[in-house]
Amino acid sequence: MSKEEKISQWFFEYSDDIYQFLLYKLGSSDVEDLVQEVFIRALKSLKTFKGNSSPKTWLYSIARNMAIDEIRKRKREKWKSLLLLNNEQSTILSPEELYFLSEEHKVLIATIYSLKNNYQDVLILRGMKELTVEETANILGWTEEKVRSTHYRAKQALYVKLGGDHNE
Repeated sequence: MSKEEKISQWFFEYSDDIYQFLLYKLGSSDVEDLVQEVFIRALKSLKTFKGNSSPKTWLYSIARNMAIDEIRKRKREKWKSLLLLNNEQSTILSPEELYFLSEEHKVLIATIYSLKNNYQDVLILRGMKELTVEETANILGWTEEKVRSTHYRAKQALYVKLGGDHNE
């Protein structure tokens, strides 16, 4: 049996299970593309499948990793949309523009501005301006390690102030 035939067989056997798993994990019904991507990844990496586990278990592990990636992607997209990036260039909005923001945006901005200055700087440069660690370090006159650790702490402080758990 060719690898394409094997993946096709597994698709017919397990795609409903994978679909339900992704649906449960991601909480949205638009997971059909991800189900297909699970089987595409399986096809590409079939030579690494040693048969130590069942094909279903292996496919679930691929689906789990894809769900984790998707959750991260969604968080990044939400973060970017909440941080109000302008089309051509990233900028902090004017008071007039702030007036028309949703309450969620207003709360986020107010919360960022309530943090200490180092946290504000690194959140704006890394999160809003999407600068690299190296660029941010050069701008702030910090080491790259300080940028990484301060950015991490700033995000945690922001989550906590927004009512989240610092371990999220």
